[in-house]
Amino acid sequence: MDAYNREPFQKRVGSRLSVFTVEEKPLLQALPAAPFEISTWSYKRKVNANAHVVWARNFYSVPFSHIGALVDLRVTETMLEVYRRDERLASHLLLPATTSNQYRTNEADLPEGRSFQAWDRTRIEEWAARIGPATVTVTAKIFETVFIDEAGFDAALAVLRLSRKFPPARREAACALALRGPIRSPRYAHLRPILDTGQDKTGQVPEPAPDDGGYVRGGAYYAGGHR
Repeated sequence: MDAYNREPFQKRVGSRLSVFTVEEKPLLQALPAAPFEISTWSYKRKVNANAHVVWARNFYSVPFSHIGALVDLRVTETMLEVYRRDERLASHLLLPATTSNQYRTNEADLPEGRSFQAWDRTRIEEWAARIGPATVTVTAKIFETVFIDEAGFDAALAVLRLSRKFPPARREAACALALRGPIRSPRYAHLRPILDTGQDKTGQVPEPAPDDGGYVRGGAYYAGGHR
C-alpha cells in the first residue's frame, strides 16, 4: 500500500501520498473524546407520581417538578437521558437488561425534607386498608392487571384520591358495589359514576354501559324480515 501511494501520477505532478500530506492532512481534526453511540428514542413517556419514568421494567428519576408530564427518552447501550422538548432533564447509567424493578435515582431530583415520600405499592395498600376491605380488593385487582407495580400506581391513586370529594364510607361502599358488578377490575371511571349518582347509597349494582358505537340490524333482518 505504501509503494502504491508513493507511485507518481502519470498526468500530474506528485503522488497520492503527496496530495494527502500537502492538501488533506492539514484539514484533519481530532476524533471526538467520546465515541459515537447509536441511540433509540421513546416518546411521550409519563413521569409517574414517584418522580420516576419506566424503561424496560426499570425506573429512572426525573426532577419532581415534572411529575405527570410527558417526556422523551434517549437510550444508548450505556445511558438513558430524559428530555422534555429540547431540554435534558436527567441522565442515568442504563441498568442491565437482565434486571427489573430496579431504580436509578438522583437525589437532586427529589424535593428536600421528610415531607416527600415516593409512592410504592406498600404505601398505596396501607392507604386502601384504612378505607376498607373492598377498597383493598379494588387496588389489588388493579395491580393484578399490570406487569410491574409502578404501572398501576396512577390507576390505584385515582381511586384513593376520590377522598377529595367523597367520604371514606361512601368510597368503600362504591368499591363493594362495583365488585358485585360485571367489571373484573373496577377503576376510577367505574367508581365515579356510582358516587355521582348515589348508587352506593342504594346498593343497586350498576348496569354496564350500552355499546352504541355501531349500527346493529335487528333480529328481524336475519330472520328474513324487511330490510
